[in-house]
Order: sequence, then C-alpha cells, then structure tokens
Amino acid sequence: MANDTRTRILDTTALLLRQRGYHGTSLNDILSASGAPRGSLYFHFPGGKDQLVIEVTRDSVAGVTARLGEALAAERDPAVAVHHIYQAVGRMLEDNQFSLGCPIAPVVLDSPTDVPELADLCGAAFEQWIGLLREAFVSAGVPERRAHALALLVESSLEGLMVIARATRDRAPLQAVADEVAALIEAAVLAGEVQRRAEAGV
Repeated sequence: MANDTRTRILDTTALLLRQRGYHGTSLNDILSASGAPRGSLYFHFPGGKDQLVIEVTRDSVAGVTARLGEALAAERDPAVAVHHIYQAVGRMLEDNQFSLGCPIAPVVLDSPTDVPELADLCGAAFEQWIGLLREAFVSAGVPERRAHALALLVESSLEGLMVIARATRDRAPLQAVADEVAALIEAAVLAGEVQRRAEAGV
C-alpha cells in the first residue's frame, strides 16, 4: 500500500509538471489529484516539492533516454531511425490528445534557478539526448562537427514541433519536417562516405 501511494504521488506529479510546469504545480495540487494524505507525501519525500520534482524529472529523463537509445539502435540507418522518432512523437501527441509534450520542457521554461539540482538535471538531459543522436550520426560516418549540428537540429526541431503540434492539434508538421531532416541526414552520411573514399584514394 505504501509503495502504491508513493507511485501515485510520483505519477500525479509527473502529469501535473507536464501540464503546468514547476511553478504551476503546488503540493496542494499534487495531494488533491493523487488523493494521498499530506503525511504520506512527507513520509516518502521528506524534502518536499523539490525532492519530489527532482525525482520525477530524473525518472522522466531516464525514460526518454532509454526510448531514444532503443530507437537509434534499432536501425542501422540513422535517417530511418530519426524518421521513426518523429513518427513516435507524433503518435504520443495524438494519444494524449495534444495535451502533453516533452516532460522537461515546462520545467525548463519555468527557469527554476532556485533549485540548482533541477536546473542541472534538465541541462544534462538535453546534452545526453543530443549526444546520443550525435553518436549515431558519427557511427554512420558523418564528421563530428556536422554530426553535432545535425543532432542539435533534430532535438531543437522536435521540441519546437511539439509546441506547434499542440497549438494546431495536428501532427502533420512533424511528418513534413521528418522527411526533410531524414533527407539531410542521408546526404550527410553520403558526403561522409565520399570524403572517406577520397581520403583513402579509392
């Protein structure tokens, strides 16, 4: 029962953070939506709201990181993998009726600089996601500098497109950009192969 209460508090906090951000989510909101008694919240999270939000954010980041890594590992061609990622994001938005986007974006936009651990966690999350993309592109033969730029492009476009899709309640923008980004990645992989062949004198 205790674990059920703890899980309910975590799940409720995760949902409210995605809907309202850090400053828009109060402990009273969490208690009301989860149905948990105040004593249980402080029993499981003696550090209060900040401890709870940090733990939820850490779990959310781990989940996104795992799914991103799996998607990139599932395809030898990074262009195909990235295209699938855009499609998966579109399905996620449709499944939640365009009410929820990136799990950490609302926290970042709230600029919780008074909670340094939370700010550091969000910054590290984006570095990790961009790094996974960059590594996939480098492994496919894209030069490091171009791979990093492409990884930034993918991550930033996904974040922006989630906002656009939620505003328009339409996943079509994700599909359109997915095609363009996949073409860029294919071209970068091909250019890298041409460069390697030229350097090898083939």
